[in-house]
Formats: sequence, structure tokens, C-alpha cells
Amino acid sequence: MIRKNVRNSLSACALLAAWGIAGQAAQAAEVTVAVGGGVIQEVGRETLWGPAAKTLGNTVREETINDAYASVKLQAAANAVTFDLVQTNAFQAEKGGREGLFMPLDYSVIDSKDFIEGTAQKYCISALIFSWVMAWNTDAYKDKAPQTWADFWDVEKFPGRRAMRNDAEAQLEIALLADGVPMDKVYEVLGSEGGMQRALDKIEQLRPHIAVWWNSGAQHAQLMKDKEVDMSVGWNARFEAAKKDGAKIDYTFNQGVMSMDCWAVPVGAPHAAEAMKMINEMSKPEAQAKFSVGVKYGAANKRAYETGLIPDDVSKKLPTYPDNAAHQLAQRNEWWVEHVGEAQLGFQEMMSR
Repeated sequence: MIRKNVRNSLSACALLAAWGIAGQAAQAAEVTVAVGGGVIQEVGRETLWGPAAKTLGNTVREETINDAYASVKLQAAANAVTFDLVQTNAFQAEKGGREGLFMPLDYSVIDSKDFIEGTAQKYCISALIFSWVMAWNTDAYKDKAPQTWADFWDVEKFPGRRAMRNDAEAQLEIALLADGVPMDKVYEVLGSEGGMQRALDKIEQLRPHIAVWWNSGAQHAQLMKDKEVDMSVGWNARFEAAKKDGAKIDYTFNQGVMSMDCWAVPVGAPHAAEAMKMINEMSKPEAQAKFSVGVKYGAANKRAYETGLIPDDVSKKLPTYPDNAAHQLAQRNEWWVEHVGEAQLGFQEMMSR
């Protein structure tokens, strides 16, 4: 009887152990993270998805993409979604969510209670807050540097080669600011009859002086480093990284357009549940603080600034630092969701004339 009980106990233990091993195997996953490359990918690997995967017992396969919305749409059309987690901008996440490309985030898993208002949305949660700013070559403008978008358009007072993004996003807002529209009236003007055309006409006015229409963050930073252009529209952290590498450039947050990239999970993601857990880990204050220090983009989790991990001199270089945010325009995702098709079509027609 004793032997039988021992055998039964041993069998039960072996079965439980097997279940435990199987459970661990079932939980482990290779989560595919698709991001925009550059410093975001380098620092994110060290501070976000790398540590998150380790905590959760997962592994990560990285993909580098320029346009998450377009990439996910292509995969969905082919019924071959391989991405589990993508970095995308907020308005494209909202647009894709409405079209069935991105799934609603699971906020029973993701803790967003300490996030800045508006940065934890139905289909995405902020990964970083960045600014579209103006940078210039400090050798080219030694006596007086440009400080406003009106200066960027003033080719007589500030002669030189310019660069802008080959896309309507943020360029429309910048054009209206250059045309004298107050920050708090930009979207009112864009939404009015003839407002978008006013912005496009303003860009067309500067077209003869745009030497390069860039397509990626790495490209616009390199243009400035190599002195191929004297001024450029671009992302604050890209310019900060180039400046740190010794490039003769500076930039200003004045009249910057503050936007955010966020994490979204495609419909059909092979490991959607694990992706939600990864997002939760990456959204914690310590992770956000370390990432912000590395990339010079703002954290959305307000508690990141309470961790003591962001030095004062770094805080002052972040878009969400109060003195910087006070002089910037917050991009309205809802406007872009409603008007992105019309805006991009108008931009391409303007470029083809």
C-alpha cells in the first residue's frame, strides 16, 4: 500500500513537473518588434523591449521599417501578419485601428494611470514624444541664427540650402506658422475652407530653395552632419545626436510641432497577448526614464521624472520639459485621421507641378 502511494505520488510529481515545463514553453515566445531604426532601435533594445523580454521570459526578433501603417497594411492584405508590436505615429494608429489593422490595447494588462492625458489611446500608447523642429548649420549662421519658421522661409535674410520632409505631416502646420498663423489657430485655419491650400501654397513658395526632400530620420540628420544643407526640418533627437557627434548644428524648440510615436499591436499578431505584456513592461517609469535619457525624446509616463534617472541637463533637451512644451504646438491626431488622404494628395499634386 505504501509502495503504491509512493508510486502514485512520484507519478503525480512527474506529471506536475511536465506540466510546469510545458507551461513555461507555452509562455515563452519570440515577439517580433518592428521599429524605425536609428537611435530608437539601439536604445530601445537596451532599455525597453530587451529588458521586457528578459523579465517575461521571451525573446525578440527585430524588424526595421519606415512606415508601420503601410507595412502592416501590406501584411494584412497578404494574410501574413508577422509583426507583434510596431512603432507608429498616433494618427496612423488611430486610422489603422478604425480600418481593422490594429487591435484595441488591453488596459487590464497595460498600466497607463500615470501617463500624460491623451497619450494612452484606444489603439496605441505613447512610446515617445518628439518634436518637429528647425535645425541650422552654426558655421553658416554665425552672426544671427534663425529662430522661427518665418526665418526658415526668409531666403534673403537667411540664404542657404534647405531640407524638408517629403510628406504632408507636420509640414502643413509648419507652413502656416511660417505664414503668421498663431499656434492656437493652426488647426482652425487648416480646417477652414482654403486653409489647407494656404499651407500648400506656402510650401510651394519655398520649393525652389529646398535642396533635399528627405524620407527618413537618418537621412535628415546626415544631411546636416555632411553640410549638404544649411537648414532642415526634422526630429529633435536626431539633431541632438548629430550635435553630440560633433556636427556644427543647433536647433530650437520654438514653434516646434510636438507629436508622439506609440506602440500598436496588429490584428492577427502571432503573439498579441505577449505583446500587451511587453508594452506594460516598457511603459513603467524606470524603463521610460532610461529610454528618454538615451534617445532625447520625452517620456509619457509622468512618474519617469520622479525616478531620479533623468539628469536635469537631459530634461532640458526633452520636448516635454515645461519650458520647451510651452513654446510648441501639440499635433492633433484627430485632424490628421480625418484629413490625411486629402492632405497627402494635395501635397503630392503640389510636388508634381
